[in-house]
Amino acid sequence: MLRWNNDYNHGAHPEVLKALSEINDQHFGGYGFDEWCDAAKSEIKSHFGAQADRADIHFLAGGTQANLTVITAALRPIESVVCVEAGHINCHEAGSIEATGHKMLALKSEDGKVHAEALDAEAARFYFDETQEHLTQPKMVYISSPTEWGTLYSLAELKALREVCDKYGMYLFLDGARMGYGLTAPSGDVTLEDIAELADVFYIGGTKCGTMFGEAVVIMNDQLKKSFRFYMKQRGAVLAKGWLMGIQFYTLFKGGKNALYYTECRRAAEYAMELKAAFEAKGVKFAVDSPTNQQFVILHKDQLAALEKKHIVEYMDWVDEEHRIVRFCTAWSSRREDLDVLLADIAAM
Repeated sequence: MLRWNNDYNHGAHPEVLKALSEINDQHFGGYGFDEWCDAAKSEIKSHFGAQADRADIHFLAGGTQANLTVITAALRPIESVVCVEAGHINCHEAGSIEATGHKMLALKSEDGKVHAEALDAEAARFYFDETQEHLTQPKMVYISSPTEWGTLYSLAELKALREVCDKYGMYLFLDGARMGYGLTAPSGDVTLEDIAELADVFYIGGTKCGTMFGEAVVIMNDQLKKSFRFYMKQRGAVLAKGWLMGIQFYTLFKGGKNALYYTECRRAAEYAMELKAAFEAKGVKFAVDSPTNQQFVILHKDQLAALEKKHIVEYMDWVDEEHRIVRFCTAWSSRREDLDVLLADIAAM
C-alpha cells in the first residue's frame, strides 16, 4: 500500500539521518545552547535577507506545541485570537488554545484563508463597540500558509493583512508547518524574507518537510521576544537534547537557494501538479484549487474504491451519497516510482 494521506508518514531525509548519525557519539551543551543550534539559526537567518538581524529563533518539537507556546507567551487572558474555522488551532488541537483561557474568533472562509476585509470587520466589532469591556480583545491573527486546504497567501494578501493588523495593533502569526511546499509552489510569489518582514512571529516546519521532528519558531517583533524561553519551559517545549533539532535544521537550510528545504519541497510540489493534471484529465473536480502539495479531489465512491486497492488517502467530507472529498499529499519523501503507480491507477479508474 502506498501512503498519500499526509506528508509526515516517513522518518527523515537521508541527509538528516546521516548528519544525526555522524554526531551521535559526540557530546554537546543542553537545552539548545550548543553549536548546532547556533549554526542552524545562522543558516536560517541567511534566508531572511535584510530582516536577518531582527530574528530570534527557537526550536520546538511540534506544531501544536509551537502554536500553544507562541500564543500563550504573546497574549493576556483578556485577549483573543482571530483565525478561520478551518484553522489548525481551531479544529485540530483539542482546544489547546482555549485551555489557556484565550477565546478563538473563527471566521468563515471558503478557501481556508483569512481575508483582510473579513479581518477588518471582525476587529472593528470590538474596537468600535461602546460596550467592548464585555468582550475579548482580538489581539492576534493566526494564519497558516499553505492553509489546511492547501491554498496559498499571495504577497499582496499578506501585505493587506499586515495593514489591518497595524490599524488595530494586532500581531500577525503565521503557522508554517508546510511552509516549504508553499515557498516552492509554482504559482507562489512569497519568499522567506517577505514573511520575516510582514509577520510578527512565524514558524518554519521541519516535521512535514524532512526532519524527524521539530519546528523553528521565528520571533520578529521585539515585544514578543521577552521571556519567551520561560514560556517554552513552562509548556514543556525546552528539549534537553536541543542539538538534535539544531543539526536537523542546519542540514535542511545549508546551501542557500539550493538548500534541501527548497529542493525537496519543490519536487513534492511538482509531483502534486502532475497528480492534479492526472485528475483533471479524468474530469475529476476539486474541492478547492490548491497549488501546493495537498490536493483535495471529489471522487465517486467507485473511483475511490478502485484507488483504495493500492493507495491510502485522507478521507474528508461527503459531498453527497455518491461523492466524497479525498486528500492526496505528496511530500519530500514521495518517490517517482510510487507517483507513477498512482498516475497509472488514476488513468485506469
